[in-house]
Amino acid sequence: MVTNTSLMNGTLLTMMPLDLSPAMVYPAFIFGTLTYFFILFCNLLLLTTIAMKRTLHKPMFILLFNLPICDIMGATAFFPQLVLSIILQNRSITYPACFTQALLLHLYGTGNLLFLTAMAYDRYVAICWPLRYNSVMTQNNLVRIIVIVWLIDFTLILLLLGLATRLKICRRNIVDMYCNNPSLVKLLCGDTSVNNYYGLFITALIQGGSLLLITFTYIQILITCIKNNQSDARVKAIHTCGTHLVVFLLLELNTACTLIAHRFEDSSPYLRRALGVSILVFPPIVNPLVYGLRTKEIKQNIMTMLKEKSKFIYKGKST
Repeated sequence: MVTNTSLMNGTLLTMMPLDLSPAMVYPAFIFGTLTYFFILFCNLLLLTTIAMKRTLHKPMFILLFNLPICDIMGATAFFPQLVLSIILQNRSITYPACFTQALLLHLYGTGNLLFLTAMAYDRYVAICWPLRYNSVMTQNNLVRIIVIVWLIDFTLILLLLGLATRLKICRRNIVDMYCNNPSLVKLLCGDTSVNNYYGLFITALIQGGSLLLITFTYIQILITCIKNNQSDARVKAIHTCGTHLVVFLLLELNTACTLIAHRFEDSSPYLRRALGVSILVFPPIVNPLVYGLRTKEIKQNIMTMLKEKSKFIYKGKST
């Protein structure tokens, strides 16, 4: 039996094999690396645009600023380890590295859902109570919301993964493409019912709570838009909220399918693998593209910043 102490000292775990043929190793390595750099570029561009352009220093965009941070966190936890294991043809990982990867990936997923919920509240106040918006979404309240979201995120996930350290470990095979709480729990010996119950509690709280709150806010927003006689304001509200809803539904459905697949032992390992990877690939790519292309203010500021940058580079070369 392998004890927790020996694992923390560097005993290796083995993740699910990639089953790549020799001819596919380098194409997979290049594809994974390019995907990671594309995610970094898109999310850093969104971060930089919001940070640099004072016209975007509004509650909605400041809350949005946290989404790329979560996406970069998740992508960085997954892709470097993946492409390294592809090129080295080695799926081994130490327990500390596995635990850290699981921590960052769960913080990424939970943080995304929580901040999307906070953004829905911001849109609800802006559209349903426009005269009270400036008094509700003050700078102090905005800071409180962001701090509370991160505190909830870290508290829930640290407790979730901390429960896995109380039992001894008697297996070394990670039954997934990457380390997460379900795969860590499956390494444990003894009664893991507390881990499973708490995992279900977090799933119901985060997934169900976010879905209920966003459903409520969007029903109220829809009612307000129907009652609003100003067609321009109605179209703008629907367009803004539609962008947010697309991002939320994509993440919600992806996460729910992945968690459900883990709960059923007879589910296809290939389906579980595909769903598990998709939740780390598509949201970090889609989020900045959707907000960058569909949100007029962000799109205009990105284009302006890129033009300014290209002019600066051109002047530098001409001199």
